[in-house]
Amino acid sequence: MAMTAISLSMAASGFAQSESSVQVSRNGTQASFKGPAQSFTGAVRVDPLFQTRPTTHATGAYVTFEPGARTAWHTHPAGQTLVVTAGSGHVQRWGDAVHDIRPGDVVWIPPGQKHWHGASATTAMTHMAITEPVDGKSVNWLEKVSDAQYGVRP
Repeated sequence: MAMTAISLSMAASGFAQSESSVQVSRNGTQASFKGPAQSFTGAVRVDPLFQTRPTTHATGAYVTFEPGARTAWHTHPAGQTLVVTAGSGHVQRWGDAVHDIRPGDVVWIPPGQKHWHGASATTAMTHMAITEPVDGKSVNWLEKVSDAQYGVRP
């Protein structure tokens, strides 16, 4: 629906619409939403950026975690790229040490790897999350990260 509105507004402003033309999705045209409680611990806001297209299958969103907020354990069938844009946070693959992440860090999580990510205990963190769906699904949510798991430091 948001892309339809963007397409209509761009057509009205004189932009030609085709897969070969430049398309601009205006900031603020897609509503933010709270990260659902079954998939996140703490306050999390998701700001959608882009959806799949006929020639590009990736989706992207900014995800902002308040201090102490984090995802549940989860996997991605095609993997996931995180680009940290603000704050300080953590990422952990099941069975590995927790990694601290900061602005400018790029994190690659391979396909099917159980992991979590979120803010540090004292500082909010924002990252751009980029995923690709496989058979229409881009994430498989699992159990929540316990406070003890979150607090474990390398």
